[in-house]
Amino acid sequence: MNLVSIRIITDDVSALASFYEQVTGGMAVHLNEHFAEVSTPSGTLAIGSTATVGLFGPGSARPADNRTAILEFLVDDVDLEYQKLQGWTTTFVNEPTTMPWGNRSLLFRDPDGNLVNLFTPVTAAAIEKFASYVR
Repeated sequence: MNLVSIRIITDDVSALASFYEQVTGGMAVHLNEHFAEVSTPSGTLAIGSTATVGLFGPGSARPADNRTAILEFLVDDVDLEYQKLQGWTTTFVNEPTTMPWGNRSLLFRDPDGNLVNLFTPVTAAAIEKFASYVR
């Protein structure tokens, strides 16, 4: 089994797709007005409209209601990414901080309030753990 994508449900697919284009530097592929995807080498962030929720079961997902999951992106230099983000987002949870498990991490929220973590491994163990993801 492989984790292929994470899907976020939103009231504004276009705005959230644009936000993640800026975060990742990638391009969103809009399959229609209700669905877009931003792909990275290791997985895809899918963005679905509330109009799609009924396909799964009425009321099965609600936009801007997540307080449990964190979307995590491995970056080359989290401090540099922090500087870039300061120009267009202000909903930071923390500044770059070295975590006890060896990653330097930056947490902020997307327009729907979902928590986003950009991180760079900085200890030998963390660097080794993520070696297969490094370009």
